[in-house]
Amino acid sequence: MSERTLAIIKPDAVKKNAVGDIINRYEQAGLKPVAMKLMQMSKPVAEGFYAVHKARPFFDSLCTFMSSGPAVVIVLQGDNAIKKNRELMGATDPAKADANTIRKAHGANIEFNAVHGSDSPETAAFETAYFFPGMEIFS
Repeated sequence: MSERTLAIIKPDAVKKNAVGDIINRYEQAGLKPVAMKLMQMSKPVAEGFYAVHKARPFFDSLCTFMSSGPAVVIVLQGDNAIKKNRELMGATDPAKADANTIRKAHGANIEFNAVHGSDSPETAAFETAYFFPGMEIFS
């Protein structure tokens, strides 16, 4: 089933010049970028995006990190895109991630872990709409 998911190449991975490798991994896995932009989130934009984590102890540091530099925000489309992207990313903690995952290759630790990906169809719908009006998504 073809679906869409949101992926973010986080500021740490952009700074390390890992954007090309990460997009290549998406494409090799059959995930097609249908919308993409390089942007630097303001802290309020990051707080709105991660509002679901507002009560968590890492919320402030996460939002500070996500607004610390440019990130690449991408809508990926493909069969089982959400599940496929989650597998490509690997575990949240790069030290626990499987060998050929993005986080193992490009993440430094649980906070600086290179990428974000939606975890459900509902989250993907919210996250995609948060960054991309419908006119900016191409099939």
